[in-house]
Amino acid sequence: MNRINLITLGVKDMKKSLIFYRDGLGFKTSVSEKEPEVVFFQNGGTRLALYPLEELAKDINAENPPVGNGFSGITIAYNGKSKEEVDLMMKKAEAAGGKIVKPPEKVFWGGYSGYFSDPDGYYWEVAYGEMWQFDENDMLIIE
Repeated sequence: MNRINLITLGVKDMKKSLIFYRDGLGFKTSVSEKEPEVVFFQNGGTRLALYPLEELAKDINAENPPVGNGFSGITIAYNGKSKEEVDLMMKKAEAAGGKIVKPPEKVFWGGYSGYFSDPDGYYWEVAYGEMWQFDENDMLIIE
């Protein structure tokens, strides 16, 4: 586990955040609609995503979302190249002292995903999608 593919910011106002990052800071994205469900930016290196805060919290734990329980609204993602890699990374995280928050499972977008928290409570998503492609630096290619 020696890469970070994606940092997701849980945002309260998708339209305002999109304008800030895309129009204000010049982050590149193919998104043209005013209030998309999710935004991925084409940064050099680690990718940045915007996702509604409440939905991000529900993705971590649908029955008991961590909003209001100290959740910072930030998740870090490790994108694997197979379901087996996801399972292995989750086992490594747990063995190192992480807490499995959501065991890997098939998810609504068609992939395989789980969450763990590190000793300081930061949430990591470990996910795999059949449709994903990676560049020569093992960075996720997001069109």
